[in-house]
Amino acid sequence: MRAHDIQRNIWSSWQIAPEILILVAFIAFQYFRAHGSSRIQRTYFLAGLASILAVVITPVGARAMDYFSLHMVQHITLMMITGPLLVLGTPDSFNPKNTLFKYATHPVISWVTYAALMIGVHLPAPHNFIMEHPWTHTYIEVPLYILIPYLFYFNLLDRKLENRRISPALSVISLFLMMVPETLTGFSIYVSHGSLYNDMYSINDQRRGGSLMWSGAMIIDTIWLAFAVYHWIKSEELQSKIVDAQIAAEKNRR
Repeated sequence: MRAHDIQRNIWSSWQIAPEILILVAFIAFQYFRAHGSSRIQRTYFLAGLASILAVVITPVGARAMDYFSLHMVQHITLMMITGPLLVLGTPDSFNPKNTLFKYATHPVISWVTYAALMIGVHLPAPHNFIMEHPWTHTYIEVPLYILIPYLFYFNLLDRKLENRRISPALSVISLFLMMVPETLTGFSIYVSHGSLYNDMYSINDQRRGGSLMWSGAMIIDTIWLAFAVYHWIKSEELQSKIVDAQIAAEKNRR
């Protein structure tokens, strides 16, 4: 088959993926039946849901099991774009008291869980198992790509500047540190001289996937870092105003 025929077959591949469509529809239903979200939050949330569909029902998702580069596009989108967008779209009033949720969103636990998922699914043994058992990709891997990043970014891209669980400064540090395992994983795949996955993919496709992980992670992480730094600055401005107000109040009492 000629190269352009192969490319045409790839980009004409679409799928319904009812298991993910039902999940997205359920999330959307629960979100809009609740109250308290602003217009910008609804926009973020809908963008997050749209990003899921963009890499599940499209050729990216339909051929993610056949091409490592497309698998990586799906991975990067769900873990580094969808999660943050859903967090930014979460209403300020959403603050579950559930012990499990608090445990899962603990800054250290969520960081380790996110890093473990991101690295683990690209180690040869787990990746080969997933490719040989497609149901694990559909029913375990993709849902985890949606859930774990949400838990990780929930504290780091907090919608509120007050009563935060983690300080804005630590949010910046956490996001910066996550760049290390992300870029090292992609770089390790990119520089590999042979197939890491039992010749499932061509070496060029494997390197494209590694390059996407390596460079894409740095670009996207820089965006969220800038966002976190902006909130850090706004938080410092808020604290400065509070201190100024307290000083002014003290002077008026004298």
